[in-house]
Amino acid sequence: MNIAMIPARMGSQRLKQKNLRELAGVPLITRAIRKCKAASVFDEIWVNSEHDAFGDIAREEGVGFHKRPEELANNVATSEQFVYEFLLKHQCEYVFQVHSIAPLLTAPQVAAFVRAMSENKYDTLLSCTHEQIECAYHDQPVNFTFNEKTNSQDLDPVQRITWSITGWRREPYLNNFEAGKTATYSGTIGFYPLDRFAGHIIKTEDDLNIAEALLPLREGA
Repeated sequence: MNIAMIPARMGSQRLKQKNLRELAGVPLITRAIRKCKAASVFDEIWVNSEHDAFGDIAREEGVGFHKRPEELANNVATSEQFVYEFLLKHQCEYVFQVHSIAPLLTAPQVAAFVRAMSENKYDTLLSCTHEQIECAYHDQPVNFTFNEKTNSQDLDPVQRITWSITGWRREPYLNNFEAGKTATYSGTIGFYPLDRFAGHIIKTEDDLNIAEALLPLREGA
């Protein structure tokens, strides 16, 4: 059984009420719900929030509403905690977290991601973009060397995790969390590459403006 879970906290620091912000006249949360429905790979779709406003939207769109406790909606609570709380209440084999703040992720990409997780029997599947350019960390090369100049197209790409969509098998996630281990990276882990449009995440006003500019290109593809 596959469940889609769309997290939607009302409070946000950098972009106020970002899940309710509109892209081409449609709220981000609504876009995420409709995308999950269009993917046709989920047995259930749930919006996970502390605020009843999202419950109203979920009901209008014909999906479930999971009301998380208030203490899991502040800036201190972690994603691991609210995913764990959700999984305690919902039986499934896989849960797929689909972020509303990745509006350029398409329904076919969601469907392909879900199929990849099942076919490869991953316990965790992380979405990423491949960055095939020289990358450094703490002033040290990651995928190149200072000893020679290599053409960028010959470099091994760096996998930048986007969180646009993430999949977990329920039991390993719960087991890791309850054992005091990191549940987000549980069991057998895979990486699923997305294009840069799908990997675009909205956290600031600039990010939203970029998505507005990119949307016609995505819809015309």
